[in-house]
Amino acid sequence: ERVFNPRWKHIPMGVLSNNDGCIIARSNELKEAGIKMGAPYFKHRKQLDQMGAVILSSNYTLYGDLSSRVMNILSQFTPNFEIYSIDEAWLDLTGFNTETLHEYAQKIVSKTHQYTGIPVSMGIGSTKTLAKIANHICKKQKIPSAVFNLNTTNSIDDILESVEVGDVWGIGQKWSRKLKYQGILSALDLKRANPIEFKSRYSIVMQRIIYELNGIQCLTIEDPEPKKQIISSRSFGQKVTEKRALFEAISLHSTQASEKLRAQNSVCGCISVFIQTSRFNTNEPYYSNSITIKLASPTCDTRYIIDASRKGIDRLFKHGYKYAKAGVMLMDIRPNNTLPMNLFLENDTKESIELMNTIDQINTVHGKHTIRFASEGTGTNWTMKQDRKTPCFTTNWNELPIALAN
Repeated sequence: ERVFNPRWKHIPMGVLSNNDGCIIARSNELKEAGIKMGAPYFKHRKQLDQMGAVILSSNYTLYGDLSSRVMNILSQFTPNFEIYSIDEAWLDLTGFNTETLHEYAQKIVSKTHQYTGIPVSMGIGSTKTLAKIANHICKKQKIPSAVFNLNTTNSIDDILESVEVGDVWGIGQKWSRKLKYQGILSALDLKRANPIEFKSRYSIVMQRIIYELNGIQCLTIEDPEPKKQIISSRSFGQKVTEKRALFEAISLHSTQASEKLRAQNSVCGCISVFIQTSRFNTNEPYYSNSITIKLASPTCDTRYIIDASRKGIDRLFKHGYKYAKAGVMLMDIRPNNTLPMNLFLENDTKESIELMNTIDQINTVHGKHTIRFASEGTGTNWTMKQDRKTPCFTTNWNELPIALAN
């Protein structure tokens, strides 16, 4: 957000979750003010107003596009590269000159910031777990170069001793509490633990973490695998009471899930549809239900998936409820080139595949929902609440930033 609004650079800022509910991204100013991750916005609104904080709705389109730009730049610096999340990636620098590695890392950080405006930091270690710790140190200590190479420190153990065990990658809150009860307080304590014994106490994941802390690589750079399940769901901006509006929402989610399915060259064999009212409003009756529908033949055609979701809504919908959320989950996912021939049912035809690919291409070039299915509706009033969203500066011709001459 600060890339396109530089005047916010030193102003406390936060970004809200779906329907402007909770704070899910915080500037350093908000963190220092004690605003916790996931804190309900309404509970802290007065404090944030007094701080003069800028609080914004999530701008998924903008964030996704900038993430793609950052990842594209990072991938140019090493042939072995893995996207870990929307804001994190692994770079395998094996074989690079260790004497100039710090300077090379600084170049990566500098170029990424120069080309995108996004500030990044880099942690370097002999394993993924140690690299995560290095990056944690880099951000916590605000190292000016934004690069911290754990391999060049005088004593890695001194660094590990300063890191709480709960800050080690892969150690959740439950494990953290259990480890501290056993006297494992720091990353160094965990490093010195018996990996065989801790495998039996916890799992093989814990064993791998211990090995990684000792510099033994267990987690390598991985190619992205096709998802086994694809979910698309959102809470409604306002409650839905009519069956037609509920089906429009489900149709939209079916379309989005189908696009993701085709993007990984897969088909699905069944679809789960779910709807629910708000569990937090005790003044209204609560209802939540789901249904799984097996498709006649595995498909990636949005039309067949929408048709199945409609049948699901027909069976799930009940009058008299105010629905707060709905979604679909595609299951029984498999590669589209491994389908067996069926004498009685026809898989997706060549024409069907070409039609879906054409729709995807048009929507990619001209923007989402340029072509949409009629069942998604047009004048929807149930869409997600985003009262504080900034423009889609990089993906919408009508919202491009304009520089005004003096």
